[in-house]
Amino acid sequence: MKKTLDSNTIKFIAIVAMTIDHIAWLIFPGYDNGIIPVVLHIIGRLTCPVMCYLIAEGYYYTKNINRYTLRLFAFSVISHFAYIFASSDYVGWQSFIPFYEGKILNQTSVMWSLAWGLVMLRIANSERIKQGVKIILVLLICIITFPSDWSCIASLCILAIGTNRGDFKKQMLWVAFYVAVYSAVYFFALDRLYGIIQMAVILSIPVIMMYNGQRGHNPTVNKIMKWFFYIYYPLHLFVIGFIQHIT
Repeated sequence: MKKTLDSNTIKFIAIVAMTIDHIAWLIFPGYDNGIIPVVLHIIGRLTCPVMCYLIAEGYYYTKNINRYTLRLFAFSVISHFAYIFASSDYVGWQSFIPFYEGKILNQTSVMWSLAWGLVMLRIANSERIKQGVKIILVLLICIITFPSDWSCIASLCILAIGTNRGDFKKQMLWVAFYVAVYSAVYFFALDRLYGIIQMAVILSIPVIMMYNGQRGHNPTVNKIMKWFFYIYYPLHLFVIGFIQHIT
């Protein structure tokens, strides 16, 4: 397969797939098993693996890893409010407080797990941290990220992709394994059909496989795309939340 897609292109594909998925949740709230919402949610499964892959790549390409990490965490805090506001569980400002309603899952957006995934990768590649301590820290991060959307799975995917860089088959096998675990939890704890739908992330593999390792040819476009997702993700959720609550 020819590697014809730069990071700007696959990031745009992920954004479109995510938007389709979130619009489906707006139009068909709950776990609707109709053919249209199911297909739309299947398309949406492309997003998370692509973003995990790009963050793992970003770890190796960024000029300032500390600034990159801080940016992801700042982004996750802003996205928390947008995610909760767009949620069907939103009833007022109290909803922004994690665990206020006694629930454990989906207490914040996937961005929380993505940000911690970068930290996981930094820990794994650190030469100053002993192996035993690394394992403990990774387990603690799994606990911290468990209540978020995509749980600790997104973090573990970033870790697997980043630590197996250069071995695409191994990267994708680990991603498939972690998602299978997530699908099983979804299947038994939330909804059986939607548990199976989670495995549609394998559709992202051909897209990622076409990644050529390049950011893009146009510096202006590169700069725009660098910040576009940071702005678009919380903004589109706020818009969805606004539409949801006025209708």
